[in-house]
Amino acid sequence: MSPQKTLTERVLQAIGFELLAVALCTPLLAWLMDKPLVDMGVATIAIGLIALAWNVVFNGLFDRLLKRLSLVPSAATRVLHALLFEGGLVAVSVPLIAWWLNVSLLQALILDIGVLLFFLPYTYVYHWVYDVVRERMLLARMS
Repeated sequence: MSPQKTLTERVLQAIGFELLAVALCTPLLAWLMDKPLVDMGVATIAIGLIALAWNVVFNGLFDRLLKRLSLVPSAATRVLHALLFEGGLVAVSVPLIAWWLNVSLLQALILDIGVLLFFLPYTYVYHWVYDVVRERMLLARMS
C-alpha cells in the first residue's frame, strides 16, 4: 500500500486534471456550441476552478471513506468515485453554463450531460493512470 497523499500532491493532481480537461474541452465545445472560443474558454475555466476545489475536497473525503471502510481502489470504487464526483459538479455547473452562455437551463443541462459523458471515462482514466504512475515512482524511490 502506498503512503497517503499529501495536500500538495492532491492539489497538483487536481491541477493536472483540470489543465488537461480545459485543453481538451474548450476548442471542442466552442465548435459544438458555435460560441466564440473566448466565451467557451471563460466558461470552461470557471467550471474548471469550481471543479478544482471540488476535486481536492472530494478526493480527500473519498479516500478517508475508503480507509474507514477498509476498501482498496478497484474498478467498482473508481466508477463510484467518478459518478459521485461528476454528480456534485453538475449541480453547480448547469446554472453557471446557462447564465454565461445565455442559454436555457435545459440547454445547459444537455450540454453538461454531453460533457459528463466525456468526463466520466476521463475521470476514471486520469485517476487510474495517476495512481499507477505514482505507485511506480514510489517503488522506484524505494529501490
